[in-house]
Amino acid sequence: MHDYRRIADRIAADILSGRLKPGHRLPPQRSFARRRGIAASTAGRVYAELVRRGLVVGEVGRGTFVRAAPVPSGRALTEPATTAPVNLELNYPTAPDQAGLLAPALAPLLRPDVLAEATRTAPATGTPAAREAAAGLLATAGWQPAAGQVLFSGNTRQAIAGALAALVRPGGRVGIDALTYPLVKEIAARLGLTLVPLAGDADGIRPDSVAAAHRTAPLSALYLQPTLHNPTSATMPAGRRRQLAEELRPWGLPVVEDRIWSFLSDDAEPFAAFAPELTYVVDGLSKRVAPGLTVGFLVVPGGRTEQAAGALRSGGWTAGRFALEAALRWMTDGTVGRLVTAKRADAARRQRLVAEHLRDFAVRADPRAYYAWWRLPAPWRADTFTAAAAAHGIAVTPGPSFAVPATGAADCVRLGLASAPLEALEQALRTLASLARGTPRRTGGLPS
Repeated sequence: MHDYRRIADRIAADILSGRLKPGHRLPPQRSFARRRGIAASTAGRVYAELVRRGLVVGEVGRGTFVRAAPVPSGRALTEPATTAPVNLELNYPTAPDQAGLLAPALAPLLRPDVLAEATRTAPATGTPAAREAAAGLLATAGWQPAAGQVLFSGNTRQAIAGALAALVRPGGRVGIDALTYPLVKEIAARLGLTLVPLAGDADGIRPDSVAAAHRTAPLSALYLQPTLHNPTSATMPAGRRRQLAEELRPWGLPVVEDRIWSFLSDDAEPFAAFAPELTYVVDGLSKRVAPGLTVGFLVVPGGRTEQAAGALRSGGWTAGRFALEAALRWMTDGTVGRLVTAKRADAARRQRLVAEHLRDFAVRADPRAYYAWWRLPAPWRADTFTAAAAAHGIAVTPGPSFAVPATGAADCVRLGLASAPLEALEQALRTLASLARGTPRRTGGLPS
């Protein structure tokens, strides 16, 4: 009996050496088995092992292809993972003179008497003043959280982790969009949770798909991005939010609602407005303010504060006191409001560039969002296009990074519009459009 792992090792060596190049299509498993003189079942195990290692991706009806790189982790969207001159993976917006706007609120914290207080530890509940300020910042026309419902984390990712840890035991199932924020996949893996992709349509997750999944094996929670969903930028209509809330209410199924990008839109009430007793709202200042000194918010339903605060404490995810004091000043002196206004205008400018330079392609984007979801023209695939873009000094995020499971969205990429300077972004979009109008270079064959 052939050791499938040794065969996989040889193919892996050819991939890592560059002999098999990104985008190369491996032969069908039966052809591979005949060529190697092995059983078809062994060939299947070889291919499965290569998928497990993140070296290839299988696409139903198309075949198995060499990846441009191992499966990206959520880190690729939260910290530099590339040296490309134009990075459209990172997505942190910056307003003009942002540092100048932030500095005045920090100056008083440097007084010795104030600094002594600001460097003490802080509980997950923060301070009364911070809770009041955060509740006011997060409020909408149809939803007003009570100050006592607000907890604080180091950032929004930690708020997501705290909410899921409080709601779902290891081994539990979490319903999620088939395309989602990549770091949630990492968080779930570290917490030992199973993500269950739910069917959706143009309005978002369908209530009947939640019901079907829950009846098959009970779900413990849902994770939703109903406003400016990342990566598609879709916003769930109020009617769908209401239907989904009515579906979940009889089961008491909790929802973790991620609103990190909602500051760019003020025309959609949070899901929490439709099911306040079920919804754990996560948000933060990393996009509104800056990624380096930020605070995450977790708004919990009434009576659930201690459970969620315990999860934040046990994970080491509570906010630092200095960051909390800085955030309090930015929220109350108008700084956050001014930054939000500037970033909304900036996002609109960047979307106009997308509309101009990618008008001939299938791009899904909201004119208020800081990202665009691009379905590539044939014969491009996410891996080959990502590799080709990198060769031109541009980093984009391949669609499988967002897919649950990671074999989906193989012909899509996401463009993060926030971090690159405007002139660099415009030139990058021109280059990507020109690249997409061409075809991938022919790659090498599989060795016998």
